[in-house]
Amino acid sequence: MRLLFLAVLRRHTGNAITAQRVRDHLEAAGHVCILKDALDFESPSEISSFIKAESLEAAMALHLYRGGRLLPGHGIPFGIIFGGTDLNEDVKQGEKNKVMGKVLEEARFAVAFTESMKETAQRQWKYRKQDRSHWLSHARSWHRGAQKADPHAKDKIYVQSQGIATVPSTTFNWNTFLQRSEINQSADNLHVFLLICGLREVKDPLYLVDAFSEWHREEPNVYMVIVGPEVDPVFTREVKAKVKRTAGVRLIGEMAQEDLHAVVKNCFAVVNSSVSEGMSAAILEAMDLEVPVLARNIPGNAAVVKHGVTGLLFSSPQLSRGARAKQDLGQSVGVVW
Repeated sequence: MRLLFLAVLRRHTGNAITAQRVRDHLEAAGHVCILKDALDFESPSEISSFIKAESLEAAMALHLYRGGRLLPGHGIPFGIIFGGTDLNEDVKQGEKNKVMGKVLEEARFAVAFTESMKETAQRQWKYRKQDRSHWLSHARSWHRGAQKADPHAKDKIYVQSQGIATVPSTTFNWNTFLQRSEINQSADNLHVFLLICGLREVKDPLYLVDAFSEWHREEPNVYMVIVGPEVDPVFTREVKAKVKRTAGVRLIGEMAQEDLHAVVKNCFAVVNSSVSEGMSAAILEAMDLEVPVLARNIPGNAAVVKHGVTGLLFSSPQLSRGARAKQDLGQSVGVVW
């Protein structure tokens, strides 16, 4: 089957990485999957022309609004993968909510990474619970006369956790990274907390800056390093200005995935301070690399991190810091991994 897959493909962002993994999975299953950036299309008519030119038989989108709004009305079946901000943020905006409801109504199936995301969508659009087989099996039914299925069926939301793979660079030099981060201390006694995110408000990278700076003043071997691409130019300037005048906090630009995995492997813990998450790829990758996780207590993170077992959840900046946090993080790794 020839598939169109739409997602926002900003380099080195969670959505882009997730989209590439889904694309690889579909192609490994024998499909032709054309992954395109949703931002490259200005109107549904451009999508329609592309579908015809590429003889596409079906489509998918990662994010109900950003990608999904471009898919209805083209005469081919499509499915949706919820992203996170679509369910947690965009639903609060009336026009976006209405558009997403129509997209979900027409979609043949929808995929949520967690049960909590599924429940959020069901509450928002009053969709009944479903009891069907795995979503990919349902997608394959497109080959078997799926056009006869009711496109407005309300039992279409399936839960499928993300699959991840980590491949740390074998040539990465941790000491060089520390020098680049202007951390001039011996690596032997450092506690580097790594916050991986694109610089935009929903990721809230400044939430922990003051708390970690205070912790650094008490224990000079503690640092927080923020790593990620500059997504929102205005917010990026705010982050840079704050970090520049804050002790113990560093800001590094986007990195190649293999190098980033190597950084994760060398750091003391991975931190997540987002206001909203679907399922954080950075958290999953840290777990895969057997690195402790310190995450803000929001539904998307709580669905992945079991407090005190697979990491720590915090509800205020002050609860994220201190000797007890370091001790508990170490114990969580010992218990789980």
